Amino acid sequence: MTLVAPALAKPIRKPRFSPYELTVFSVVAALVLLAAVGPFLAPGSIYTSNMLETLMPPSAGHWLGTDDQGRDIFWRLVAGSQLSLFATVLVVFLYSLIGIAVATIATVGPRWLDELLMRITDIGLSLPGLVVALGIATVLGPSLQSGIIALALTGWPMTARILRTTMRQTMEQPFVEGARILGVSRTRLMLKHVLPNSIDVLIVKWAGDISFTMLILAGLSFIGVGAQPPSPEWGAMISGARGYMSIAWWAVAAPGAAIVINAVAFALLADILQVRRDPSLQV
Repeated sequence: MTLVAPALAKPIRKPRFSPYELTVFSVVAALVLLAAVGPFLAPGSIYTSNMLETLMPPSAGHWLGTDDQGRDIFWRLVAGSQLSLFATVLVVFLYSLIGIAVATIATVGPRWLDELLMRITDIGLSLPGLVVALGIATVLGPSLQSGIIALALTGWPMTARILRTTMRQTMEQPFVEGARILGVSRTRLMLKHVLPNSIDVLIVKWAGDISFTMLILAGLSFIGVGAQPPSPEWGAMISGARGYMSIAWWAVAAPGAAIVINAVAFALLADILQVRRDPSLQV
């Protein structure tokens, strides 16, 4: 009688990404792609008034209707995706640069400089950022550029505080101590070893900041200190259509929905990245 060894069960491989994660990644990628190519797809008529087609409801000819100037809302949303998303990313990029610079100087500099920069950071954190940004944008004059500058100047303190704390912890790691023993200069130590091994803590924050900043940037345009007509920036579109909401709800709902979709997509992306970075948070 021949004995046959039982076949070993193949281990079940867990998918690298769940369907939920793939869906969020796909939506975010589609939004970024739309922002990159949107202005090239939209016709030039999005800036031209057509008073014969004002406030038309959604139809086959105008998928999301028209605004008070007879301009196609769908194509204005497509063209405005670049302004809304890329302006938001630019804000996050600018205040991240400021925050990284402050945190690096505070960590590498003398004790008194660290204390001075952190006290300035604490003052920035204690101030109502939105109110300060509103004041700066008002002084600079109503424009999208003013909104970008205002938010960049008020958004850096949290980045500086988080990164400085992380860099201090990294400085205590054995590989940093080893590099110091080998005679690596303090500046090279910071730029080559400490900063690259600390900045990953900001990746999750960046995704969440894009979501929050898009809402704030649209809010500045809505109240008149951000992008101005005839810009297809989504907040400016809502501002221009708010007076017709009772008779042309689609003119407000369409750009509002675009802002919500983008904000929620990047907020979900931030949650996924946070769980990936710390699996103990997974439910």
